[in-house]
Amino acid sequence: MPVITLTTDFGSLYPAALKAVILGIEPGAQIVDITHSIAHADIRAGAFAMYTVVDYFPKGTVHVAVVDPGVGTERNSIVISSGGQFFVGPDNGLMIPAALKLGDIQVYKITNTELLGDVSSTFHGRDIFARIGAHLLGDMMPDDVGEKTEGYVNMDFGAVDAIGNSVSGEVIYVDDFGNIITNISGKLILDRIGFGEKLNVSGTKIPFMQTYGFVNKGELLSLIGSHGFFEIAVNLGSAASELGIKNGDKINILIP
Repeated sequence: MPVITLTTDFGSLYPAALKAVILGIEPGAQIVDITHSIAHADIRAGAFAMYTVVDYFPKGTVHVAVVDPGVGTERNSIVISSGGQFFVGPDNGLMIPAALKLGDIQVYKITNTELLGDVSSTFHGRDIFARIGAHLLGDMMPDDVGEKTEGYVNMDFGAVDAIGNSVSGEVIYVDDFGNIITNISGKLILDRIGFGEKLNVSGTKIPFMQTYGFVNKGELLSLIGSHGFFEIAVNLGSAASELGIKNGDKINILIP
């Protein structure tokens, strides 16, 4: 059964339109919602959500991603092929980290308008991306939907500075638990401190532990999340609320 995933900032209503289009073209499609709760227009958060799960999907999976503050403007619509999987969405960097995680990428600008019906200037997720994604579930290949291009918007998760026992990065995602996920790799921290020791995170002393239950309920901790990045959490609570930290904030770590 062909698999197609959806990652958007659409909330509760608009994803149904994408699913209707996909099932209208490919009734046997297995639709997997990665998330529809990305903060509105937070392209990098959407990129992170896809990045954390993409390598668990089988070859042939199509990923439709729509976090698209530039919808209706001159930005391109693209298909990316990488590692036997396909990505469909706006050319704003959203899909690049996940695609690169799978291997080398080939990018195609969507130009075959014969595959599309009426296109709203405000809902390309429904009228372009879901439709092209559904076509890719069949026998169609990326070069059937457009022309290959070397020009596309790149994106990464930002720079990390590490000098001695000082590491600086930034927040790239706050999950539904209020866990603060940074762009700092877990290995970078593990090379500098052992579990059970304390580090100073932007002025707050926090223990570095293996998992959430190693501190008491309501206590702060830091750890390496399942995604491999350095994370700040509260056991059975919200670190983001307690520390007043949000996506894009800088994080400075001092290790004694």
